[in-house]
Amino acid sequence: QVQLVESGGGLVQAGGSLRLSCAASGRTFSTYGMGWFRQAPGKERDFVAAISWTGRSTYYADSVKGRFTISRDNAEKTVYLQMNSLKPEDTAVYYCAADSYGLGHTKQVEYDYWGQGTQVTVSS
Repeated sequence: QVQLVESGGGLVQAGGSLRLSCAASGRTFSTYGMGWFRQAPGKERDFVAAISWTGRSTYYADSVKGRFTISRDNAEKTVYLQMNSLKPEDTAVYYCAADSYGLGHTKQVEYDYWGQGTQVTVSS
């Protein structure tokens, strides 16, 4: 069992940066692939970024490539999403998720555990 708690969301102006954190409980965090997804108002939840259990493989949605960076610290049981050059269209609730197969996936169905989400609002 893994419990996930996101933090670091907030209000930022366009062009600014935020760093999201996702703290995990449980002894097996280091074996999980981790992902970030987001859901804007009135829209479906979409993939943002994912990282394998080793951290060697990372994946990004085209819309965030070159602006967002996913990383993890297995000793701290935390995964991060560094978001730079934020745009108003990045406004959404951001969720982290854990994948027990460890690969890091782009599809939501592959994830076993989800956090409650953190709001990110980017003003123009």
